[in-house]
Amino acid sequence: MREDEKNKKDCFQCKHFAVSWDPKFPRSCKLFGFKTAQIPSVTVFESSGEPCEGFEIKTRGERQ
Repeated sequence: MREDEKNKKDCFQCKHFAVSWDPKFPRSCKLFGFKTAQIPSVTVFESSGEPCEGFEIKTRGERQ
């Protein structure tokens, strides 16, 4: 497995992931409070050099 693949988190399965109203930045992270055009965990990794530590799996019935 490549290093960048190990650092990826599946934001679509995270309870902090949300869809934004902004077409230029359609994805957001409620935990860190930002919107982005890419997957939020990629933005976190590019900004900090560390994988996202805020990932929490959605529980059943939890919505975006």
